[in-house]
Order: sequence, then structure tokens, then C-alpha cells
Amino acid sequence: MRYWIDKDTTIWIELPELFDFKVNLDYLKRDLNECLYEVMDDTVLKVIFNTLVKVSSDDNKYLVVEFLSGDIPKTMKDKEKFVSYVSDWFDLDTDLEEFYIIAGKDKLLKETIDRFYGLRTMGIPDLFEALCWGILGQQINIGFAYTLKRQFVEKFGDYIEYENKKYWIFPSYDTIAKLEPGDMTGVQLTKRKIEYIIGVAKEMSSGRLSKKELLEMNDFKKAEKALVKIRGIGPWTANYVLMRCLRYTNAFPIDDVGLHNSIKFQLDIDRKPTKDEILELSAGWSHWESYATFYLWRLKY
Repeated sequence: MRYWIDKDTTIWIELPELFDFKVNLDYLKRDLNECLYEVMDDTVLKVIFNTLVKVSSDDNKYLVVEFLSGDIPKTMKDKEKFVSYVSDWFDLDTDLEEFYIIAGKDKLLKETIDRFYGLRTMGIPDLFEALCWGILGQQINIGFAYTLKRQFVEKFGDYIEYENKKYWIFPSYDTIAKLEPGDMTGVQLTKRKIEYIIGVAKEMSSGRLSKKELLEMNDFKKAEKALVKIRGIGPWTANYVLMRCLRYTNAFPIDDVGLHNSIKFQLDIDRKPTKDEILELSAGWSHWESYATFYLWRLKY
């Protein structure tokens, strides 16, 4: 666990050297329809463990997490959960030095580290949320995916009200596991995506699927294989979850349209790159494919 300081209603989490809070905050502001946090000035407000927190930075030396409302943690053990969650959310425990050396010599990536120095692969620590977000985003543009997420969260999620605003909490898998497809009326999801999401919720509610179990595999291929066995989870969604939730730096959603668009933009070509071309271009990214993908995404999204 990262070094942190307890200051009663705030916790201060020490930051790694290769980190820039503003760059990460700019990423979080990329879509105004985001419903699970709100960026205000130089802070971000989000509900974590039924507690509304405000996250800011002390000159890129610490992340300052202030407890505002809800279940305010009192004990060190309870506060440690917030340290772990926020560290995971901002991917603070990954040492980026090797990636920056690789990227600095790569024709596709050199510009990205110049522009987004200190950017982290912002995570989705909750496995159910990560899987749902992956399913919601399948074969649609990102703007509509955010609309679907808002519809889903506001229909089935809970919220904390603070200063006349609602701060939403992603629905639990136990809640969604009890639904029938007809209960999703009002959410513009296809019948198949509804079935996928309820199916994932049932897998998790039954205990057949958990983040703990996937992490304990400690093996990328085993975790990927376990995910793609689930109905609705193909290689793209599995690698997205392995990247954003399970934190495998070698996860590589190679079929991602956004990645293709970013590569097309960087190469200044008028066609989508082929898979063989992407494999050739990414040959030097070994063990850092997820970060390379995230930085290339950032060029366009």
C-alpha cells in the first residue's frame, strides 16, 4: 500500500514522480455526460464506498481525498480501503519509467508522452462496472455509450445528495441479477446487451465470477480465457477489462476502433490500419500495450 497520511477528514496519498494531476483531470473531463463523478475546478467529486469524496492534489506531491458526505470512515482500516481504491483508480502503483523510455523512441508514441506527460491509465476498480461499461460500449460511438450509462445508472443506481446535487453510484450486481429483460425499459440497450449485463450480474451474484478470483490467477492468458467464457464478453471487452480494472499492462484491445483511428491520425493515412500493420507497429511495446493504447486513445478522445 502506498504511503499515506491520516488527517481526520482527509487522507493524503503520496504520488509517484511520473504523475500530473491536471493531465489526469483533463482526461476525466473528456465527456460532459459522465454521471459517476463531477470535475469542478481543480477537483473531482465521486462516491466511493457510499461516501462522497473530493479529490485534489497538493502540488503533485499528494492526492488529497476529503470525505464530504455519506458513510464517513473513522478507523484506519476503513480509510485504508479508500487509499487502495484511489490508488487503483489513478494507477499510482505502476512505475512508468520503462514505458516512457520505450515510448520516447517510438514513432507513434513519442508525441503522446510529450503532450500527456504524467497521464495514468485511469481505472475502473469495480469489476461489474468495468464489464458493464465494456458491454455498453460495444459497436457504438463513445458519446452514445455515455448516454446509455447515464440511463442505466439513473434507473437502477443509488445516489448521495450534497449541496442540491445528486452524485450517482453504479448499480450493484446483486440489484441487476434480480431483473428480467423487461425491467430495462427506458434504457436504450439492445435486447442482447440487456441479456449480457443481467448474465454478468448473475455470474457475480452467484460467486462464480469475482475480481479477487481473477487477480489470484496472476496470469494474463488465464484471466482472459475466464472472461471470454462469459456470454457477451469477447476479446475486445476482455482486454478492456484486463486493462482498466485488472491492471494488466500487456492487455491489448487490438480491434478497438478508437485505437485504429488514433493510429490512422498519427500515420496521416486515409484508411484503417490492418491488423498485421498494428502488430508490426506495436512490436516494441511489449508488456506496455495497455499504456500505449491509452495514450494513443488520448490523442482523439
